[in-house]
Amino acid sequence: MEASAIIFYAIAAFILGAGVLAVTTRKIFRSAIWLLFSLVGIAAMYFWMQVEFIAAVQIIVYVGGIVVLIIFSIFLTQNSGKEMPKTNWRKILFSTLATLFGFGFSYNLINEYSFTPSTQAFNVPIKEIGRQMLSPTDHGYVLPFEVVSMLLLAAMIGCIVIAMKSPEQKAAEASVTETEVHTTGGTVTIISKPEIVEEV
Repeated sequence: MEASAIIFYAIAAFILGAGVLAVTTRKIFRSAIWLLFSLVGIAAMYFWMQVEFIAAVQIIVYVGGIVVLIIFSIFLTQNSGKEMPKTNWRKILFSTLATLFGFGFSYNLINEYSFTPSTQAFNVPIKEIGRQMLSPTDHGYVLPFEVVSMLLLAAMIGCIVIAMKSPEQKAAEASVTETEVHTTGGTVTIISKPEIVEEV
């Protein structure tokens, strides 16, 4: 096996491993960190393919933008060290079905189109990439470019919804006991009493 193939399989294993850990860990901050590693691995894959411009965009937009936004949202909405509640069977079922659908869809695309290796180097000027990206013609990508620009907003809303506290967590924090400390002649007496929570 050539060194190039070994590097490819190593990067692919790193991406898949970090992705699996990102969706299986119960601590949301660790999940964001594993997502960061997975996206860095994708950028490394682009560098391996010698598509430096796409790799730079991957790092700037996803690693430097979306993941940092997710981490800041976690810090602002919930304690990062707390564990997420256990996933119920419905979410596990739908996640498994979505995963199987993704694998089936990818397998169908690979079998439908014949991907032949090319001996020509991928050498497209960045100026031409920018012109095609913002071109309103038939072969332009101005509409997908504007749609992708909403990705940061969608990521911010999604991470806030994921990290926000549930009503059960708010009720549990509201019922935390108060502690009164009384000192009498050098003796410390601790009296705990539950906080009364009134429903409005």
